[in-house]
Amino acid sequence: MKKTHTGYALMACGALLSLSIATGAWAADANKLVEGCAACHGKGGASTEPDVPNIGGYSAVYLTGSLTAYKKQERACPETKYRTGDKKGTKTDMCQITKDMSPSDINQVAEYFAGQKFVRTPQKFDPELAKKGKNIHEMNCEKCHSEEGTVAGDDAGILAGQKVAYLEEQFKFFSEGKRPISKKMKPKLDQLDKAGIEALINYYGSFK
Repeated sequence: MKKTHTGYALMACGALLSLSIATGAWAADANKLVEGCAACHGKGGASTEPDVPNIGGYSAVYLTGSLTAYKKQERACPETKYRTGDKKGTKTDMCQITKDMSPSDINQVAEYFAGQKFVRTPQKFDPELAKKGKNIHEMNCEKCHSEEGTVAGDDAGILAGQKVAYLEEQFKFFSEGKRPISKKMKPKLDQLDKAGIEALINYYGSFK
């Protein structure tokens, strides 16, 4: 009986050791992936680049979908400068970055940034346009981008306090068909003219 208990104990220790090694390897892999993302998106997903979105605090499901869309080249992949330390390095884009990422890699990155806090970017905005944008948001966007666009959803990113340059680019991609748009969002966006989109972006840019 004693030998049996000893055998079980050894098996348990072996399993725990294997789990510990596996967990350590996972953490190392995850850290390496996150460090690569932080080169552009900043620590915790709070970028200092004017055209790079803040992604900390986004839903893991939303981030997984976005990364997968880049990997499959279903989203436009504009070039950006990949940062090394305090210097900008070679040009790259999200399609290049994600092309060799496995589903596990994507999930690890998504889970990490989902666990961070979304940081709003203080930026200039037109108060009158922001007021008009607030009304447009309430009528057209609040249902999915809830609580004034401050809440992350599985099918909706955080808009309040997001980079204005990035929002302008993404609205352009939606209108040009360069980024997939959901069936429920398309009719709402089709109702907006250029002035309406500008007002909406100023509204989101007004959040501090």
